[in-house]
Amino acid sequence: MNHDALVVVRTFSNRIEADVAKSALDAADIDSMIRTDDAGGMRPGMWPGTGVELLVRPEDATRAEEILAGA
Repeated sequence: MNHDALVVVRTFSNRIEADVAKSALDAADIDSMIRTDDAGGMRPGMWPGTGVELLVRPEDATRAEEILAGA
């Protein structure tokens, strides 16, 4: 997945919430990825305030939003 061509569909306060949402998108066959600035999970305290972002391709954003709204 090309990181430059992705859009943020949701920002979460923690990785667990982001993983659950990503699972919902995976079940709907929507490719997604999670982005956070936490040194690969080693330093979760590094990202307070910025959140954990869930990204998808622009063409999947509307459908992803609909799925996440119902999840």
